[in-house]
Amino acid sequence: MPRPKCRRQICGTPDKNYFKPRGIPAVNLEEVLLDLDEFEAIRLADYERLYQEEAAAQMNISRQTFGRILDAAHRKIADVLIHGKALQIEGGKVTLNKSSPRGRGKVPGSIKQH
Repeated sequence: MPRPKCRRQICGTPDKNYFKPRGIPAVNLEEVLLDLDEFEAIRLADYERLYQEEAAAQMNISRQTFGRILDAAHRKIADVLIHGKALQIEGGKVTLNKSSPRGRGKVPGSIKQH
């Protein structure tokens, strides 16, 4: 039996949590769910450009676990872009880390929608 997942620490939640292709009604789209820890991994690695080791420390997880979370997030985002699906960001076992200096106050509005 596998170990239970630990709660991952995140610095905040996005103020915009649903993205879809323009011109297609949401009821006609397949949705992909991006967990909050996957969103945080994307933010730390791709937006903040941290090394995986530093990003993993901020999320209070191992570097290997961070790499797996980041890989899963990249695959989901690629699926959304390639197949024209909707992306919903929510859920997962996370804890809000209000004391982390990096990233606080940056998540809301930091990803621009066009």
